[in-house]
Amino acid sequence: DFQLRHGVSLGLWAHLKDQHGARSQCSQEADKPHRRKGEKTYSCDECGKDFSRTDSLKTHQLIHSGVKPYSCDLCRKSFTQAGSLNRHQLIHSGVKAYNCDLCGKSFTEAGGLKRHQLIHSGVKAYNCDLCGKSFTQAGSLNRHQLIHSGVKAYNCDLCGKSFTEAGGLKRHQLIHSVVKPYSCDLCGKSFTQAGRLKKHQLIHSGVKPYSCDLCGKSFTEAGGLKKHQFIHSGVKPYSCDLCGKSFTNAGCLKTHQLIHSGFKPYSCDLCGKSFTEAGGLKRHQLIHSGVKAYNCDLCGKSFTEAGGLKRHQLIHSGVKPYSCDLCGKCFTEAGGLKTHQLIHSGFKPYSCDLCGKSFTNAGGLTTHRLIHTGFKPYSCDLCGKSVTQAGSLKRHQLIHSGVKPYNCDLCGKSFTEAGRLKRHQLIHSGVKPYNCDLCGKSFTEAGSLKRHQLIHSVVKPYSCDLCGKAFAQSRNLQKHLVTHFWN
Repeated sequence: DFQLRHGVSLGLWAHLKDQHGARSQCSQEADKPHRRKGEKTYSCDECGKDFSRTDSLKTHQLIHSGVKPYSCDLCRKSFTQAGSLNRHQLIHSGVKAYNCDLCGKSFTEAGGLKRHQLIHSGVKAYNCDLCGKSFTQAGSLNRHQLIHSGVKAYNCDLCGKSFTEAGGLKRHQLIHSVVKPYSCDLCGKSFTQAGRLKKHQLIHSGVKPYSCDLCGKSFTEAGGLKKHQFIHSGVKPYSCDLCGKSFTNAGCLKTHQLIHSGFKPYSCDLCGKSFTEAGGLKRHQLIHSGVKAYNCDLCGKSFTEAGGLKRHQLIHSGVKPYSCDLCGKCFTEAGGLKTHQLIHSGFKPYSCDLCGKSFTNAGGLTTHRLIHTGFKPYSCDLCGKSVTQAGSLKRHQLIHSGVKPYNCDLCGKSFTEAGRLKRHQLIHSGVKPYNCDLCGKSFTEAGSLKRHQLIHSVVKPYSCDLCGKAFAQSRNLQKHLVTHFWN
């Protein structure tokens, strides 16, 4: 009756009754011992958190009960409190009434704005006792400390991956759902999270506000800069338990560990080749498409990836920052140096099943196997000669062109390839590192030693059709044939 007479709404009346109570209730509260402001005397039996009021404790205990009676009509998300639902619904409304004066960022709640403003103030009052990392909010510190505890209570039912927070699990589960509701207006690329879309859009804007003090390289995100700075420091805190290889970030370690597992879930529909990463498959598919969008301004050579172009451009620059400690040979890339160092170690883990020949890298074995198949897909238009590799064809075609850009400084002899010039220069140096075990004769090249060793062997595969005389080497047969013509 009080409500109707005085025009008080039911909602307001319920609020007044719950929060302030009847006069008799107030009198009862007055009889209780006086409690200092801010004192927290009510504790949660489940987690030990303290509260200054009983109603706050009751509201908190709903979290442990799992009861969420307040649901959003638009997205069905549930909440333990009506206030949380109201705040959530502001997201759907798109209303962000609280703006930051410093950067213009908007928020749906005043609390969100206050938390954001701490970033600009630089004040990080919450410190981690274990690693010293500081945070602007207590909640951020609590979430961070879960990393040190190692507790990951939230598990994905589909792949078993664990997370320290429910939010991390929810974001991860979007990967399995294939739902990508956030699309880029410029290129159409879709994302599972709004945050990832925002990061992606920085690529189109060209804005890279985070710069490295050491080399000047810029990044769209602070995280990208931090990861990059590990390169300069040389710190690689993430190590592989199987092979000991170290990495600057956890993501690179996880990607590397897929190599040991042998798991390659991404397959090419055209050739069946499998990859450990989706990115590897995408890069591979560019080969089939024939699209080479990255061109070299100096020689016109095209590449499917920007990285391939950058590596190629180092050839023109002449910069070879990676040197071998054993022989002094220089390389444009760290990978090239690592491959080269296997030669000195003598370690050849890749063996041919057909002939037993071993190689330092998988690429060398793949190229070698073409010899056994007899497949020579690259043919010379001028003489018809076929070879197993495109590189071999290019080297062969230099013979027809007559171009010999590599000259010997000592005798002036020219060569079509740098490798042939190096082998030739061994003649002038007098160095003959390849020795015959049977007669002690020395040679400048391994190939010359192999040809020589045929003399000691009984095998003479080259026979003269005119007199039947056999020879260990084809050139000796050719010399012999001349004698028949003169006679």
